[in-house]
Amino acid sequence: MLAKPRPLDRTGEVETGVAAEAAGLDALLGYLKPIEIIERSAHEFRGAVAAVSSFGADSAVLLHMISEIDRALPVIFLDTGKHFEETLGYRDALVADFGLTDIRVIKPEETALQRVDPTGRLHETDTDSCCNVRKVEPLARGVEPFRAWFTGRKRFQASTRTALPVFEAVGSRIRINPLAHWTTSDQADYMRAHALRENPLVAYGYLSIGCFPCTQPVQPGEDARSGRWAGHAKTECGIHLSGLEKSLTDASL
Repeated sequence: MLAKPRPLDRTGEVETGVAAEAAGLDALLGYLKPIEIIERSAHEFRGAVAAVSSFGADSAVLLHMISEIDRALPVIFLDTGKHFEETLGYRDALVADFGLTDIRVIKPEETALQRVDPTGRLHETDTDSCCNVRKVEPLARGVEPFRAWFTGRKRFQASTRTALPVFEAVGSRIRINPLAHWTTSDQADYMRAHALRENPLVAYGYLSIGCFPCTQPVQPGEDARSGRWAGHAKTECGIHLSGLEKSLTDASL
């Protein structure tokens, strides 16, 4: 009896094609102004693109630009259960300011939390595992319906981001960083020009804002992300690293 043929696994083939697509878009659109990148990308991936926002220190700029293009564009927010109350209030205020109509709040799987972080103190002993269960896996679920998503990442934010492209492949999807080449001055000028609301924590020295147990004010002369996981070698939560790509190709999605 002949063996039943196994289905073809075209994952590598698809990802190679997406990498080429991202490189092509980067060459074609990467030099444009951020709002033009957003507009062209929203058209290119019509109905299949979202934004991911932490509603942190720099979030207002990207969200304002998106609202100028399409207020109904989905915005994904990861509710880790460990946010500052100020962040949650800021989220609601910006949504009202900009008239955003499709905010998708994604939470960690309760069964996963009970399994790996039943006391809610995993961050004290294993920051990577805490980020995986509270951010990486939830984001993979959040972006799963889309072909592409926008982020507010910029090259100046940290040494790990100095070569950040505007368009990059993440597995079979494309991540778009319209503000990649912006400077701190560009950011500040746009905030002033449009009178955008600032996250209240910025006034206390929080220049990059994540979960409250792992975020502290930035010291003078340090980069904007130095207050994240201070005292640890960790500089990224994982949603921008290969851990997310692994989650996105998981058979459960």
